[in-house]
Amino acid sequence: MDTGSSGTGEVAVAADGTNRETDVANSEADVAKEEAPLGSRAPEFVKARRMLHLSWQVAVFVIGLAVVVAGVIMLPLPGPGWVVIFGGMAIWATEFVWAQLVLRWTKRKVTEATQRALDPRVRRRNLILTSIGLVIVVVLTGVYLWKFGFEMPWNIKNQ
Repeated sequence: MDTGSSGTGEVAVAADGTNRETDVANSEADVAKEEAPLGSRAPEFVKARRMLHLSWQVAVFVIGLAVVVAGVIMLPLPGPGWVVIFGGMAIWATEFVWAQLVLRWTKRKVTEATQRALDPRVRRRNLILTSIGLVIVVVLTGVYLWKFGFEMPWNIKNQ
């Protein structure tokens, strides 16, 4: 099986003369330095006692679960459902590595989406689509007011 590691050792160089592999490695190293280490953030006296640490983890899990369930309930109901769900994930991330990894992935995806949304072409497209949608809503509202006046839809007798 050839993994490609037995090559001549050539490195790809971009058109501007920069070494892409080292740039990627450096940016990944910078990201790793910025992120907190994985693992429990419980106080040291809690980590030192196994039963206390286990009960701490159970408490964190139950509290995080309650917050996540409240967020799921808020999805169809009024309220900041996704914000509460991510808040519950953040509570879990104080103790569980899997939740820390999920939050890191989510943060990376949100950052990428933010960068894409700030792209001038995307912003222009979004502005155009919003304007078209606004014009459609205004026209439909105008047609409704022209036909029925300021009457509420449930009070209209003759259509």
